[in-house]
Amino acid sequence: MKITNSSDAEELENLALAIHELVNRLPLTMRSKEKRGLRIENGKVIDYNYTGPVLEKVLKTGKICKETPNEGPYKGIPVVVVPLKENGEVIAAIGVVDITKGVYSDVVEISRRPKL
Repeated sequence: MKITNSSDAEELENLALAIHELVNRLPLTMRSKEKRGLRIENGKVIDYNYTGPVLEKVLKTGKICKETPNEGPYKGIPVVVVPLKENGEVIAAIGVVDITKGVYSDVVEISRRPKL
């Protein structure tokens, strides 16, 4: 599998579906820098031409973003979006939508072992 800054939704699909399963099927979005991507819910791709405001922000800044979008299908729901980089250049962005309204993120933080 080769992901590039111009990968389309179909080229991103297998990786996105795998990550979707790893996060217990929380909604997931992914796109490359140059092409729109996909939106996955309940184990299925529901949009092969997707972008969102936080994905766009991460593609521009190259930084992890944890925020609640003010627009789009996930308006008002916390998301975490991370850049995918190759040789220091952002080539894609992957986002998880925390439909638990932050409980998922809190549980992950609480469950971390304390440093010894």
